Amino acid sequence: MSARIIDRGRGPELEGTRVTVYRIMDFVRDGSPPEEIARELELTGEQVSLALDYITAHRDEVQTAYEQILRRVSGPNPEWVEGRLAKTPEELKRRLEQRRRVTTGHVDPR
Repeated sequence: MSARIIDRGRGPELEGTRVTVYRIMDFVRDGSPPEEIARELELTGEQVSLALDYITAHRDEVQTAYEQILRRVSGPNPEWVEGRLAKTPEELKRRLEQRRRVTTGHVDPR
């Protein structure tokens, strides 16, 4: 089976993997050779070549989307996300224990 680029809603990715071209861009940005990309992401040389060719053919589109991703992940979480996060390890432990009880049917009466 030859490698193909598909889009399942997360952007262009290598079929049969969960590796997007944006993940490949991380390596391109660092100047990694194709052999290293293949080894690190457990891809074939054909898959890496296809991704690199795709990036070259769609350079402006991929670069714009990649920069948006970098801005999004480097910024703070939205307030609604922050408000739902556990603030201490103890709170996280308590939430996990409550979730475990609910999913196993052992609901704490408290």
